Amino acid sequence: MNRFFLILFFINVQLLAQKEDILVIESYHAQYPWDKSYKEGLQEVLGSKYNLVFFEMNTKRIDKNQYEKMANLAWKRYEQLNPVLVILGDDNALKYLGYRFVKTTTKVVYLGINNNPRNYSISGYKHITGILERPLLKRSLFHISKLTKVKKVLVLFDSGTTSKVIVDEVFLGKTSLLIRDIQVDIKLVDKFYRWQKIVKKAKKENYDILIVGLYHTIKDRAYNHMKAEDVLTWTSKHTPIPPFAFWDFTVGKNKAIGGYVLFGKEQGLEAGKIALKMLSHTKDSLIMPKTAQRGRFLFSTSQLKKWNLNPVGKIKAKIEYIK
Repeated sequence: MNRFFLILFFINVQLLAQKEDILVIESYHAQYPWDKSYKEGLQEVLGSKYNLVFFEMNTKRIDKNQYEKMANLAWKRYEQLNPVLVILGDDNALKYLGYRFVKTTTKVVYLGINNNPRNYSISGYKHITGILERPLLKRSLFHISKLTKVKKVLVLFDSGTTSKVIVDEVFLGKTSLLIRDIQVDIKLVDKFYRWQKIVKKAKKENYDILIVGLYHTIKDRAYNHMKAEDVLTWTSKHTPIPPFAFWDFTVGKNKAIGGYVLFGKEQGLEAGKIALKMLSHTKDSLIMPKTAQRGRFLFSTSQLKKWNLNPVGKIKAKIEYIK
């Protein structure tokens, strides 16, 4: 009996060793909640059949003048590994590496892309496609307005690449919008002291709610990167108006209330499905990029209590709760 299980063990080890590699190049880093979430989706779809290898470009925590250097290191990893497929996570990976993969025959799937893929010169190539990411502003406002009065909204982003792309592509380059008679003002902020000033003045400037976008490239007065969790915790504690969110990782105790939010896992699941489709075809056929628009309702019970809000009976859909 022991010999039988020993044989099975070695067979399983052999099978694992025979798995083909998929290289996942992350724009950000393994500790970033968005990356953790989409990697979970990728593992769920691809992990049983392929060996996922990860490379972090770390562009949330380094200066922009180092992005090209990290892209070069990612390219070296690709050349060493010779993977059966490459997944590019988010805009910086696609911006700095997409044009290189155009010149190869390697199958490439991107995810979490806020920009128009045409701007990265990779559109129309049969071996490159993926999943787009679009913050669900209109849907969010529609549902938030069921919970509290909403006439004027402040949306805060950092001044990183992704934030600028979102404003250009999703909000059509406008920083002031009128949506269903709701005034929406979008502000890109680079320094923490400026972020603090804007948040503290929000109520005096007649904003009803705050939507926290991205806050991961905020710097202090000495140009050092702030810890993202410190920015979010401070905002949650000091905002004079209810804070809502676009992404699941912004929701929770000492964070934002929640709302109709995007989950990174959905991006990973959809990208994984496209990867399987591409790998199952010996000949490339054009697969058009798609937008993963499925959001979910996620709320923090502690934040709902703090702001005296209750979605029960007001939002007629499945709601997930966290502390």
